[in-house]
Amino acid sequence: MYFSKFPLYEYDVQDTQNRTLITDIMRRVNLKSNVRANTLVFDHYSVKDGETPDIVATKYYNNPEFHWVIITINNITNRHDWPMDQVGLTQYINDKYSNPDAVHHYELAQTSGDTTKLLKVASDTAGATQVTNYEYEQTLNDDKRQIRLLDKGYVAQFKSEFEKLIQR
Repeated sequence: MYFSKFPLYEYDVQDTQNRTLITDIMRRVNLKSNVRANTLVFDHYSVKDGETPDIVATKYYNNPEFHWVIITINNITNRHDWPMDQVGLTQYINDKYSNPDAVHHYELAQTSGDTTKLLKVASDTAGATQVTNYEYEQTLNDDKRQIRLLDKGYVAQFKSEFEKLIQR
């Protein structure tokens, strides 16, 4: 469904004067900032380990074909924007770091303002705690688990608007 609404154009793939009809997959539709800020049309969802956009779409919209709604709403542009499952994350960390248990940085809780935020600090800062490479990557991945889902009542309207905009 997602790519079926994208415009087609002729392209000479092998520079032989034979044109082939291809889908313009570089087209992109984004939510307007005022829509993105309207929290009343969204539900929050925490992606479980191993869930893919089509699994979430099946659970929430009863239709796996609405995976593209989830991808569009959350501005997911590549596979790295979606949370990895635990096995994939461990493999990724082992490939990226020679020592996953080495110190990535040090953190300290803020004492004013948003005290849920941690500050990156120097290793000799009093009260600082170390964060390993593994812990750092795990936190980044966990942050990706928090997504928004368009309320079911707005999906038909969103689909219609998407189809109009993608053709422009």
